[in-house]
Amino acid sequence: MTEFLHILCRELRLAVRQPGDTVLVLAFFVLGAVVFPLAIGPDAGLLQRIAPGIIWVMALFATLLGFDRMFAADLEDGSLDELVLSMGSLVVLVLAKAAAHWLVTALPLIVVAPLAATMLNLSNGGLGVLVATLLLGTPTLTLIGTIGAALTLGARRGGVLLALLLLPLFVPVLIFGSTAVDASLHSESARPHMMLLGAMLLGALALTPWGAAAALRQAVE
Repeated sequence: MTEFLHILCRELRLAVRQPGDTVLVLAFFVLGAVVFPLAIGPDAGLLQRIAPGIIWVMALFATLLGFDRMFAADLEDGSLDELVLSMGSLVVLVLAKAAAHWLVTALPLIVVAPLAATMLNLSNGGLGVLVATLLLGTPTLTLIGTIGAALTLGARRGGVLLALLLLPLFVPVLIFGSTAVDASLHSESARPHMMLLGAMLLGALALTPWGAAAALRQAVE
């Protein structure tokens, strides 16, 4: 736990000193929500129907922006080698990196999501479910992203390869997240979709840190 908190605090301090990544993610997310109504038109009913999908697609792409630098900066300055040699388990490193990425990238996105949803004419009845699905789904995206970030570490054109690797894995989270919001808008129960999102989060938490740790060790060696 001490190692986890140490790395988490280190990552958060670095993020505070370099807030550009968080600003970029938020700007991308909000601008995407603004551009869609301009392209589709002012039809309020149409915007409301597609709002859950738009919000989730923008959240997915915004989350992708930070993965290519999750371990790359540490590899470039040599601190990753030191961490690998000094830490008892790389799983702790992966979990701390994932937690920091979620706090810096996904949490601000979730905070501004209701504003973006309002611009897309999403009714108040769907806002609570939208926030709940993002709270359940974005940690899963982050945990899956750690594997992609570790596998593409040091690769040429790693950002493109990372997107191609992760997007198919993100699709189930996207489907159940947007479907849960859509169900609430049609007075149906969102609980089954929320439970599936929770199950995927538990599965990702149980499996991805070990996979990313193995990929990191291979990259360093």
